[in-house]
Amino acid sequence: MLDLICAYENYLSKVKQASSNTVASYLRDIRQYAEWLRASEDVAVVDATQLNISQYLAHLEADGRSGATVSRNLASLKNFYAYLVSFGFLEKTPVTDIHIDRGEKKLPQILTGREIELLLAQPACVDAKGYRDKAMLEVMYATGIRVSELIELDVDDVNLDLGIIKCTGAKKTRAIPLYPGALRALTVYLRDIRDTLIQSGDEKALFVNINGARMSRQGFWKILKHYQATAHIEKDITPHTLRHSFAVHLLENGADLGSVQELMGHSDISSTQMYTHMINQKLKSVYEKCHPKA
Repeated sequence: MLDLICAYENYLSKVKQASSNTVASYLRDIRQYAEWLRASEDVAVVDATQLNISQYLAHLEADGRSGATVSRNLASLKNFYAYLVSFGFLEKTPVTDIHIDRGEKKLPQILTGREIELLLAQPACVDAKGYRDKAMLEVMYATGIRVSELIELDVDDVNLDLGIIKCTGAKKTRAIPLYPGALRALTVYLRDIRDTLIQSGDEKALFVNINGARMSRQGFWKILKHYQATAHIEKDITPHTLRHSFAVHLLENGADLGSVQELMGHSDISSTQMYTHMINQKLKSVYEKCHPKA
C-alpha cells in the first residue's frame, strides 16, 4: 500500500505540479487514514468501503477535529481514490454520497497594529539568531507571503537597491516591496549575519537555521510561537496570521482590492474579498458596541 501512496505523491508533484504544501497536506491525510484502517479495521486502502470511510470521518469528529478539518480529509480521500480509479488500481471509488457539515465558517484571526508592533519588537538583535529572526518577521509582515514562500526565498530573490523581494508562487512570480523597517532588517541580515550562519558558500537559501541549512516550516513556526509567548499575545498566532493581518491592514488603510490580490498572489479575487468581509464584520461589531442606540 505504501507503493500506491508513493505513486500518488509522484503524480501530484510531477504530473499535477501541485505545490509542496498541497502535496504534504494530501499525503498526511491519506497516511493517517491508511494507518487507522490498518489498526482499527484491519483493512487495506484498496479494500475499504463507503462504511469504512464514514466510520473514519466519524472517528475524526469524535477526536475533536473541526468540521473544516474533517471536510479537508474527505476531499483528500476523494482525490486519492479518483486517482486509483483513473490509473486502474480500483474499478470504482468507495467515496460516494458522503457529506460533511462544515458548520459556520470562522473568519481568520488577525493581529491589531499594537500586537504587530509588540511581536516585531521581540527579537533581540544581539546575536545572529536575533538579527535573523527580526528579518524574517519583518519580511513576513511587510509582504504577506506564505510561510512556504518565505522559506523558499533565495538570496537572488532579494533586490536591496529597489527594496523588493521576488516571490515565486505556484503559478506566477510577483515582486513585493518592503517598507523601510523591513528593508533595514533584511539589509543588516544579508550584510552582516547570513555569512556567519551558512556552512557553504554555495548555499542559496535566504534564511537558514543554526546549522546553516534552509529554514524549515517547522523551524519558523517554533520561532513565531516563541515570540508570541515573549510578547504575551494571547491570540493563537500562526504564520498565516501575519498574512491575514497584512491584507486586512492594507485594506483598512485604503488599498484597493485588486492591488491586495496581486500582492498576495491570489488567482481568484474571491479569496481576497474575504478580507473585506472581515473589515465589515469588525465595523459592525464596533457599531453595536459603541452606538448609543445599538
